[in-house]
Amino acid sequence: MGHSRAEKSDSRERILRVAGRRFRERGLEGLGIAELMDEAGLTHGGFYRHFASRDDLVTHALGTALAANLSRLSKVAERSSKDPLHAMIDRYLDASHRDAPGDGCTIASLSADVARAGEATRTAYTGYVERFIELVAASIPDGSPKTKRMYAIGTLSAMVGALTLSRAVNDEKLADEFLKFTSHALKEWHADSA
Repeated sequence: MGHSRAEKSDSRERILRVAGRRFRERGLEGLGIAELMDEAGLTHGGFYRHFASRDDLVTHALGTALAANLSRLSKVAERSSKDPLHAMIDRYLDASHRDAPGDGCTIASLSADVARAGEATRTAYTGYVERFIELVAASIPDGSPKTKRMYAIGTLSAMVGALTLSRAVNDEKLADEFLKFTSHALKEWHADSA
């Protein structure tokens, strides 16, 4: 018995959500197809009805996860009438974000893995990094486009680095300091640049 297009689309989205979450938690090599399909409630054999290869899955799962990350951060900025940039920094450098890598920033969770991935995956990832830079730059109130881009790249680099280090260390105080002090430094940096 065949499946409707809507059912196939729903199944594909479920696979992408599960894969995106698990890749962020375990890395790109930390999830097998059989385990993925089982967790998505589908048969292992059905995988190739949705994706041409594992690399195809990785590229699409990253794209889905990165788009969701950008959407959430955009909403944080939109809801903040006072200072969208500070709101994004606060949300990104929050302990709850650090403690939930499966739902968190794909850029921070998978940058080392993506550096070793295929060209299609790296191209998709690069596109979303550029969109993230544009989102941050748009929240910077003053400066030329070149200056805003410079500050946005510095901000993204500091946030990703702080989040990554905060997740990696086994000293809770130091982990919290990475988030707190980077947030403070970025806000001071942007205040001085205004």
